[in-house]
Amino acid sequence: MALKNLNNQTLTWLKRGVFLLALVPLGNLAVAGFTDGLGANPIEKITRSTGYWTLTLLMITLAITPLRRLAGWQWPVRLRRMLGLFAFFYGCLHFSMYLVVDQFFDWEGIAKDIIKRPYITVGFPSFVLMLPLAITSSDGMIRRLGGKRWRQLHRSAYICAIGGVVHYWWLVKKDLTNPITFAALLSVLLGLRLFYAAKDALKRHGKADTGAASH
Repeated sequence: MALKNLNNQTLTWLKRGVFLLALVPLGNLAVAGFTDGLGANPIEKITRSTGYWTLTLLMITLAITPLRRLAGWQWPVRLRRMLGLFAFFYGCLHFSMYLVVDQFFDWEGIAKDIIKRPYITVGFPSFVLMLPLAITSSDGMIRRLGGKRWRQLHRSAYICAIGGVVHYWWLVKKDLTNPITFAALLSVLLGLRLFYAAKDALKRHGKADTGAASH
């Protein structure tokens, strides 16, 4: 019962802790960079790591609503915005490594990559779809869009996740353990979303039938 609702002080400390934890992957990369720990191909190491954490944080963000429905916990919702923005942050780092360091703003080369390499063909639009989600994450944008339109827009996070998993799967050539794990987790999250959507639709239909019968 104590986990269902946390007081403001506890939640504040929890937010600070989650914020610091979300910075750990970046800190690890920085330390590895200063200590020559990035291996023979540092660009690939940083690109793979930031991509991995983009997907990880996106999955955690998408898991919050099912967790609330399953466990009745309300407080994880207060962390969702921060986690989503960190997913976008690592996505920006991931894309920047490709755009700036790998391609050095070679737009013609990037365009050819998008067409010729399937994992980039899928990954690029998946990242672009994250932009409106980050831009509209504030309370002010929620008020401007209205709750219904905002929720419809942010459902595209699942499309981003699907594209991200496919991007990762097609990128990895040998060990598919991580892509398979992400795919399985996303399948569970999508399944739960469909289940609760169907359950809510049946509930609304039942109420409508009851209201019609009463008249």
